[in-house]
Amino acid sequence: MATTFDLEDIKRRMQGAINAFKHDLGSLRTGRASPNLLDPIQVDAYGTAMPITQVATVSVPEPRLLSVQVWDRSMVSAVEKAIRESDLGLNPQTEGQVIRLRIPEMNEQRRKEMVKVSHKYAEEARIAIRHVRRDGLDLLKKLEKDSAISEDDSKRHAEQVQKATDQFVAEVETLVVAKEKEIMHV
Repeated sequence: MATTFDLEDIKRRMQGAINAFKHDLGSLRTGRASPNLLDPIQVDAYGTAMPITQVATVSVPEPRLLSVQVWDRSMVSAVEKAIRESDLGLNPQTEGQVIRLRIPEMNEQRRKEMVKVSHKYAEEARIAIRHVRRDGLDLLKKLEKDSAISEDDSKRHAEQVQKATDQFVAEVETLVVAKEKEIMHV
């Protein structure tokens, strides 16, 4: 099977890195309630670890309040325990099948720590995008070496890959700046 160069595949993989970055940013605590905040929490349900979204509905009735509606009454204590043991620092209050989570105001030091974490996530996303770029450029070099494409085509495609890389890295920068403003907003 002959290998071919596909710029759309490279862009799709770079977009995948952006989507993973957005997901990571969504799970960062900003002092405002967000259903994504509970995404990383795994509940020990029916003998296996399940995401909290598979045993309950998470909603935001107020800006600083999360409401977790557990579907199965027998799972309420397991969900409460998972939230309590998570590293989010939230204290669940149970009312029947509904668990309420007040999101406390973050202090300045905690906000700065969250900004550092968001920058770490941004760097991981940039690295993932650069890995995709490297894979694309390596493929171009291989195709050129095997005489599957001309040197001019290789250079043209390499410029397109670099242009896509610059575009996606700029998108990461835009997202991290917006998240930093959101975190630092009191």
